[in-house]
Amino acid sequence: MWTYRYNIMQLNTPETFVGVRGGLHGDVRNVYFVRALGTTADYPDRIYAIDKRMAAENAAGRTDYIRQKGLPSIAQATDELVRLAELYDKWKSDSKTPLFSNITKSAVFEECASEALKHVTELFRSSGTNRSDSIVRNYAAKILFWTSEILSEKNIANWNEHSNIKIIFEDIKKEQEYLFCYFLTRIGADVLLLLPISDLELNPQLKDLSGSFTVGPFGLCELNPYAPAQTNVTEEPKTENKTTVTPTVRIPRHETRHTVNAGSPAASAAGEKSFEELARLASSVVMIAVHNQQGDIEGTGSGIMIGEAGYIITNFHVIRGGSYFSVRIEDDENIYSTNEVIKYNSAVDLAVIRIQHTLRPLPIYNRPEKLVRGQKVVAIGSPLGMFNSVSDGIISGFRTIDNVDMIQFTAPISPGSSGGAILNMQGDVIGISTAGFNNGQNLNLAVPYDTIRLVANSFF
Repeated sequence: MWTYRYNIMQLNTPETFVGVRGGLHGDVRNVYFVRALGTTADYPDRIYAIDKRMAAENAAGRTDYIRQKGLPSIAQATDELVRLAELYDKWKSDSKTPLFSNITKSAVFEECASEALKHVTELFRSSGTNRSDSIVRNYAAKILFWTSEILSEKNIANWNEHSNIKIIFEDIKKEQEYLFCYFLTRIGADVLLLLPISDLELNPQLKDLSGSFTVGPFGLCELNPYAPAQTNVTEEPKTENKTTVTPTVRIPRHETRHTVNAGSPAASAAGEKSFEELARLASSVVMIAVHNQQGDIEGTGSGIMIGEAGYIITNFHVIRGGSYFSVRIEDDENIYSTNEVIKYNSAVDLAVIRIQHTLRPLPIYNRPEKLVRGQKVVAIGSPLGMFNSVSDGIISGFRTIDNVDMIQFTAPISPGSSGGAILNMQGDVIGISTAGFNNGQNLNLAVPYDTIRLVANSFF
């Protein structure tokens, strides 16, 4: 086998990354493993231009290009991971046991990838404390699973030591994920990690495996999934509804803002419900647990049923970064798992997910009367994981925060309330809890009903 030489050229843009070509020179393989830090306003358009360019390279057979968000979820792959762990055991006993025969019959690839697996698992063991044979074995099974999921759709059967593979990953966060990306470089792939929000927190030994460059300041950046079949990757994508191993998202490039008029007359009191009646509507407000790729819960929030066919609206910041979600419904002992993110819009902090269950949606306010200060409201959510707590208050104002219209209200909320319902006294959803101010009392914000309708009207 050959030796590896990393990042022989200093890269400073994603465009440079896809433009350079490492390759095999004698017995030395030049590869690139780089972290792109931060973002810019035109970053999505730049990445989509790279997609289009690399799709043409793919079609011409000059490269294999992959761009994807995170790694395939292992949450539903328990049986496969057990099988791969057993395969790893056989390989440890007999090094001639093929590990990658499900994706290629190439003996050269098998030898190269097996050496890479040995190198990376030893590195994984040495870079942490108390990493037993069992822990290393389980990680090896993950590497085999991720390799199969990512490369099985590529023409790896024709792989050779001169193959040019370019991979761009978003949302790589954990040490195991990072080391898997490093594993891919040991089979000759050039790997770029897009890290718009923050750099990875790793020990220096591991971080030094990759280079880095700064794109711009850290900030939020959403990208549409790579779609090689599209001829125009910057056109407004269609909303999809399909289940995949990671959330599949189609984002409208722009959303029209709609202003709440705080000066209009108060809404009619006709049909006003009691607090007890409003509290019963909590059965249409859910608690959402956000799971990482290992299945661990990283946070909780709330959501509102908006469509009978399983549609739930919540805050984008509640689900952001989740591999999948589990949903609890009041008076229902079942837990509904899903990775269907139907739509999201980070600018107004809204997202729609879907579960496979018939729901009892709450009505979204749609009357001619505008909201007014002093109007009574009820908040329903799961603050600090306390399922479907109910509190009351009033609308205390209307604010514009970062160019987004918000309702200010006094009903108490806490972390976990995000995504919950703000109801008027008729039981209509007039807003979705989204934030509170730590340094003030009962200074809370909600996304207003008209914005909810703009984002999710087709799901009601």
